[in-house]
Amino acid sequence: MPRKIALVTGGSRGLGRDMALSLARRGIGVVLTYNSNRDAAMEVRSEVVRLGAQGAVIQLDVGDLGSFDAFYEEIVNELQATFETDKFDFLINNAGVGATLPIPEVTEDAFDELMNIHVKGAFFLTQKALPHLNDWGGIVFVSTGSTRFCVPGYAVYASMKGSLEVLTKYVAKELGERKIRANIVAPGAIETDFNNAAIRSNPKMKAFIESQTALGRVGKAHDIGSVVAFLCTDEAKWINAQRIEASGGMFL
Repeated sequence: MPRKIALVTGGSRGLGRDMALSLARRGIGVVLTYNSNRDAAMEVRSEVVRLGAQGAVIQLDVGDLGSFDAFYEEIVNELQATFETDKFDFLINNAGVGATLPIPEVTEDAFDELMNIHVKGAFFLTQKALPHLNDWGGIVFVSTGSTRFCVPGYAVYASMKGSLEVLTKYVAKELGERKIRANIVAPGAIETDFNNAAIRSNPKMKAFIESQTALGRVGKAHDIGSVVAFLCTDEAKWINAQRIEASGGMFL
């Protein structure tokens, strides 16, 4: 049986890094993208290979929609060179940026930047992936716990992610005839360098989140990567069009 292949955007660090490694542990080949830190991406690729899976690295700015056609041409070339195929099985729309912006401080430029990355970027990257995606594959989007509970300063970010939650259902519906599943994972508070390491650099915030989480701690990257990898296995074959929150039980 041919090995499966996943494309993970933003796979050089944080959640994306652990997604790539979790997929590799399940024998799934990984093409990971990075925006600016190629060295970090190559280190992740090396770890993927050490885990027994094939890996490749390609540069991508998900906010630069005009680059997507050339990106997929490069994807096809890399798939042929590394995996001896021209298609992949899973698209993980992970790449993004964080921003804490109270509503009175939101500028149009900041709004547009987040929109291009989190909504337009994810939408059109998915659209342009469809000719290159195998039937019976899957698409995973990444949301946030703050679409369910409100965190001051996250109005724009959470609203963008909320739109992806609706998009996920439409992708699942429209691609169902190809047996392609679509789901979205919503992490709670995760201790990474995302959004200027907002949790790691603020002990009081971390302590508060721990006190408001049923399992008594903040999340780690491996708490999310394993969920995404599971959704790319046959064990998840009947999970479709779902928002799966992985937060340890925040704000119940």
